Amino acid sequence: MLHVLAEPGHHPRLSGWAADVWAGLRPELAERLREAEFLWRSSQADFLLPARPRPTLAGELDDVDRIDDDTYVTAALVMTCGSTRAPLDAPSPLADTAARERALDLAQARGARQEAFAERLLADPAAVRARVRDTLEQCAEAFFDAAWAGVAERLATDLRVKNDLLKRQGVEAALASVSTAVALAPDGDCIIVDKLQDKATNAEGTGVTFIPSVHGRPHLVAVHAPGWQPVVQYPVADPDPAAPVPLDTVTLRLEAVAHPVRLRLLRTLARGPHTTGELAHVWGLTPPEVSRHLALLRRAGLLTTRRHGRYVRNTLDVPALTSLGGDLLTALLR
Repeated sequence: MLHVLAEPGHHPRLSGWAADVWAGLRPELAERLREAEFLWRSSQADFLLPARPRPTLAGELDDVDRIDDDTYVTAALVMTCGSTRAPLDAPSPLADTAARERALDLAQARGARQEAFAERLLADPAAVRARVRDTLEQCAEAFFDAAWAGVAERLATDLRVKNDLLKRQGVEAALASVSTAVALAPDGDCIIVDKLQDKATNAEGTGVTFIPSVHGRPHLVAVHAPGWQPVVQYPVADPDPAAPVPLDTVTLRLEAVAHPVRLRLLRTLARGPHTTGELAHVWGLTPPEVSRHLALLRRAGLLTTRRHGRYVRNTLDVPALTSLGGDLLTALLR
């Protein structure tokens, strides 16, 4: 929910909800959310994705309170400073001068709010931790609890479906139901999450926690930092789901429309169905050359063909082309 409030453009279906929440917030709480939004804007601080979810928010915040200052600060600065996750043996910015200066330099480059937040966090982590907890507790009163009442059953239903698939059809089917971006490796010894990044984590002995989210669509969030149990937060299926277009299909379509000859053919097809011969005549190309380009456009799902007697007419799939930008954005935001 906090991410939706910070990035409503990522979640157009929830823009009305976000606007209503912002309109109803007390000014002091609204300012608190803005000052700490780096914990949940571009992604989420690891401690906000519990590896062992509790029945209540208070229980999960108690778990966060048990995290030592070095771990908490490092996790917070990953988002605040936009840095990569440090290895377990990396020096803490609370104790190491060079690490502290680097954290502050990164925060300054990201903006004044991030710089101020990082300075306060490094100067007095206990005070910032208490303020973040109090802010989340105020959010519960302001909108968390009301929204939770409306989504809890959807989350419970989703979990029942996933557990039933796990018992009846196994891990591969359960993972496939989580997201088209999550799959079991062919040899069955690891889980692959398509996040456009090549990173790995070892969950041997601890397992992976999967957390459903109603407000998280279209994001698939994966925590794989050293020292943390892996967590995958996934969007639950919509009541009227539209299957997301796979990234490889989006890539194929982008490559198809990027070619100047195919772009010319598409401009002609946008005016109506044409045969291969007609397209060849219009653009001064040979029929075999046109056929090769049309075949690629069909493989990309941008064309359909229909035979009329001895003629085969090619028709532009306007909805597929129209949604290309949205499909690309969904793949990137995932």
